[in-house]
Amino acid sequence: MLEKVLTYLGIYLLACLKSILPPLLGPNVGMSPLEIIIITMAGLMTSVVLFSFLGEKIKKNVLPIFIRKKGKFSPQSRRMVRIWTKYGIIGTCFLTPLILSPVGGSLLVSTVGAPRKQVFFYMFIFGLFWSIVWTFSVDWLIDLGLINSR
Repeated sequence: MLEKVLTYLGIYLLACLKSILPPLLGPNVGMSPLEIIIITMAGLMTSVVLFSFLGEKIKKNVLPIFIRKKGKFSPQSRRMVRIWTKYGIIGTCFLTPLILSPVGGSLLVSTVGAPRKQVFFYMFIFGLFWSIVWTFSVDWLIDLGLINSR
């Protein structure tokens, strides 16, 4: 029982960092598609809520400890601004599970000042969409024999 709880907790924590990991790892530990989708959404939304509320504080207080002072426009910051100006809140929330990570997308939308209610709503909708797509895509690849599962 403890082993199963620790396995689920580990997959949940990985979902907080990258949303594609639970659909890839879940079938190997015997999780059902519904369990995979729930854990993926829980991890994604935990990151979104946490970094939406703490995003500006993390950017001001924590990042300077690890990152030396650089110019204002690094290639990464230019890419983030380009994504935001091109796609807005809906596009950023759509791309967050796919290209960005939940942490990166949450920090991006919180630092540009997007309304939290909209961020939570769109992140939930698109996170659910991507978790369903990834979960059933991996199931399909397992059924085809292209991916091995236990």
